[in-house]
Amino acid sequence: MENLVRSIKFPFAFDTERLKNDLRKVIGKNWTDHYNTNDYSGKWTSIALMAVGGKSDNIYALHSGTEEVIYTEILDSCTYFKEILDNFLFEKTAVRLLQLSAGAEIKPHKDYCLGYEDGSFRLHIPIITNSEVEFILDGTRLVMNEGECWYIDANFTHSVANRGTENRIHLVIDGTRNQWTDALFFKEARQDQFLKPIPQLKESEKLQMMEELEKMDTPAAREILANLKNH
Repeated sequence: MENLVRSIKFPFAFDTERLKNDLRKVIGKNWTDHYNTNDYSGKWTSIALMAVGGKSDNIYALHSGTEEVIYTEILDSCTYFKEILDNFLFEKTAVRLLQLSAGAEIKPHKDYCLGYEDGSFRLHIPIITNSEVEFILDGTRLVMNEGECWYIDANFTHSVANRGTENRIHLVIDGTRNQWTDALFFKEARQDQFLKPIPQLKESEKLQMMEELEKMDTPAAREILANLKNH
């Protein structure tokens, strides 16, 4: 387990001023409270840049694969966000801005099938952050700076605490693995460092996940819920 990849900081970065310029166009829009209400304290909100149906309030990260994920109306004015997405040559399953308010905390948790070895993955691009943000992944603190691009294996336990005085906002991109992404990832780590079984859920974690999936009540959520009930 020691050599398995938990995270990657990719060797490129994005223009922080252009990121913040696009964010300024969005910050006054309607942000939606995150649906995992048991997983955080304080204010944690999101707005979708790509989603099923093209609706900016559809912030669910799960999708069945049969429903098309398309640009939301938010991207009409956000030319740099769109440029970034267009240059990532893989299918996006969800693209959101996630805002963790000052003083808010996301409790330790695991996500479902979001390691690269699962055929899906999550990228983080910090737009606004501060030195008092504590992002802990599998017991290790990650310091993600503005404009950087990180892969996070969300199958491992992770938590976030914003102990600063400014809201922390990331561009978060979920995607599907392909040959283009293999070339990107395997420049940074060996392929055998991604080979691992999906971590087994504790019964309490399974019950909590099932509760949240029932609240979401989307086709993808119902599919995953059925799989969990059968195992």
